[in-house]
Amino acid sequence: MPKKRSELKAEAFTIKATMKVAAVVGPPSAGAFKERPAKPTMLRKYYHRGDLPVVVNHIGNGGRAIKWKVDIYSLDYHHYLPLFFDGLCETTFPCELFARQGIYELLKIGGPKILPVIPQLIIPIRNAMNTRNHQVMCTTLRAIQQLLQSADGVGEAMVPYLGRILTVFNIFKNKNENCGDEVG
Repeated sequence: MPKKRSELKAEAFTIKATMKVAAVVGPPSAGAFKERPAKPTMLRKYYHRGDLPVVVNHIGNGGRAIKWKVDIYSLDYHHYLPLFFDGLCETTFPCELFARQGIYELLKIGGPKILPVIPQLIIPIRNAMNTRNHQVMCTTLRAIQQLLQSADGVGEAMVPYLGRILTVFNIFKNKNENCGDEVG
């Protein structure tokens, strides 16, 4: 009965790697695309304390929207717009709904109130992109699109901060998930 040769696993560039029975093991995965857990957001903390000026409005046929407890035109954008952008990291109900709908409605009527708040939005946008969660990244991209279309001068105001946001985009620029016939 012939003896079986057992393969020896060795790291690259070591003396063991030069042996005939050695199999060189590749490097570990760097984890560039690996999802990273999001820290608890301020939006969630405000929600649990009951300090958010919104509630869930259940619409017929199972739909959901948000209902403002206060007049939306009187909100302090320096406080609430960054708070809702911070909620972009959320993936659970109702905080995800509050973040998405809150951003949409505040940007829709914000006008000139939005431009001075741009520097405060960069860190929440970057934190959301750094989660590398597909759902969070798509939601964040939609929020950025809405932000850029919301008021005049927003694009120019974001130029100094693009380096901080585009680093994560650079990682994912060549990642292509083939959806087949689904275009979404």
